[in-house]
Amino acid sequence: MTHDELKILVIDENAIRASIIEEGLREAGHSHVTIVHTVKGIARIIESSAPDVIIIDLENPDRDMLEHLFQLSRSISRPIAMFVDRADTQSIAAAVEAGVSAYIVDGLKKERVKPILDMAVIRFRAFEKLQTELAQARTALEDRKVIERAKGILMKMRCLSEEEAFTLMRQTAMNEKKKLAEIAQSVVTAAGLLM
Repeated sequence: MTHDELKILVIDENAIRASIIEEGLREAGHSHVTIVHTVKGIARIIESSAPDVIIIDLENPDRDMLEHLFQLSRSISRPIAMFVDRADTQSIAAAVEAGVSAYIVDGLKKERVKPILDMAVIRFRAFEKLQTELAQARTALEDRKVIERAKGILMKMRCLSEEEAFTLMRQTAMNEKKKLAEIAQSVVTAAGLLM
């Protein structure tokens, strides 16, 4: 998806500030821009408009509003750029923890909107890639643990060498067109029922 095809949702209670963001986005070639002037019912709006990127502009966010937006950002998986007039360390940390990709303090100028949007999208994609790689690494580690347990069970129950146990599981996986980890989990489950 190219940048000009991005569907962008701008959440801003101040119409003047929202128009600055919209103008900056349109000048940068973004034509799919939706402006919302309230955070009430925003979850429903996000669900119905299905934006690719969300820009939130808060002049003076209070703790309740920030917490509401942060809970929302945790539940969606999209790049979020947030403009605020002032912030404290705690608010910044909470925003980053909640998944805000770009947190800009006192930086609302139309010419800055495009680079900030680009940075938010790139940062989000990089973070998403790291999350995927981490999940894959955890799965691979869990698979290895299960395979090792299954090998131990087969070695003990069938008096096989480690290599023979592994070969038996691998051959069974190929015959049944399953992953080795699935066969290993079946061995571990069956042994749990029999012991």
